[in-house]
Amino acid sequence: MTTFLDAADAATLVRRLGVARAIGEVAEHVRHDFLRWPAFEKSARLASHSPVGVIELMPVSDGTQFAFKYVNGHPGNAQQALPTVMACGMLADVRTGFPLLLADLTLATALRTAATSALAARAMARPGARTMALVGNGAQAEFQSLAFHALLGVREIRAYDIDPAATARLVHNLAGVAGLSIVPVGSISAALAGADIVTTVTADKTHATILTPDMIRPGMHLNAVGGDCPGKTELHADILHAARIVVEYAPQSRIEGEIQQWPEAPVQELWEVLSGAAPGRVSADDVTIFDSVGFALEDYAVLRWLHAAARAHGVGRPIALVALPPDPRDLYGWMMASCQEAVAA
Repeated sequence: MTTFLDAADAATLVRRLGVARAIGEVAEHVRHDFLRWPAFEKSARLASHSPVGVIELMPVSDGTQFAFKYVNGHPGNAQQALPTVMACGMLADVRTGFPLLLADLTLATALRTAATSALAARAMARPGARTMALVGNGAQAEFQSLAFHALLGVREIRAYDIDPAATARLVHNLAGVAGLSIVPVGSISAALAGADIVTTVTADKTHATILTPDMIRPGMHLNAVGGDCPGKTELHADILHAARIVVEYAPQSRIEGEIQQWPEAPVQELWEVLSGAAPGRVSADDVTIFDSVGFALEDYAVLRWLHAAARAHGVGRPIALVALPPDPRDLYGWMMASCQEAVAA
């Protein structure tokens, strides 16, 4: 039987563990799998773009297990009371092709995005970074804040959004987190004042200029999360030319990331930095950028985590997702027998 986790199951699992612990466990799975980078069969995601958003399929395999995620990105969804990002995914056994897990990944995508951001920052930001500017206070905001607090020791989040209600929600939701202060500010410049790390996670599908060169100080680490599809960016191109840039998977990031503005940009991939094959920064004054677009390997890692955690904590349920007739060659006979049983009942 296939293990099935719906959205309520995933939320139950994270509540049971606690968000900070869940992010920490996901981060360890992500780090473990990035350190196995050569073992994976990798490709850029398959994307179907429309004027209002994008729908994507993200596959990856290490030869033992295969995973894929279905995910959308529709910035206007909030006006229809729908999430901007919704996702589901599957983990399968390569040896048989049998689906081991089918799960909602809307919540898990937020966890793995925040976990990957913090992993990159831990390797790239200056030691002792304790203040982060958070520009864009949508659905990712709490997860990014908690990840940087838990994994890097960030104590102050200087939060800005064009919608003050979004920032007020962030302040309310994280009011009880010990050692973490959410400070609402009235502008991007005010958010960046005194910040060691800057996270941009805006939603509009446009070539936006959220950060300009005059806002950037030596030594800052930029966690650019919102520019994640063709035609969607957040940083002025001149910032890229003066920075050390790390991406997840260069062939995908050159199409979708901030570096779509500079396709020939010299970059390192995250696995190189996490493994020590390349430095995250060379000097204290380096401006570093993690140009994050999300990669299938992160979804593979979070599906592995979900599968193991669900079994360990008794969350989810078995379902007959695929037909399993007693005689695999007699699919028709199984179908008709099932039909007759249903009629008899």
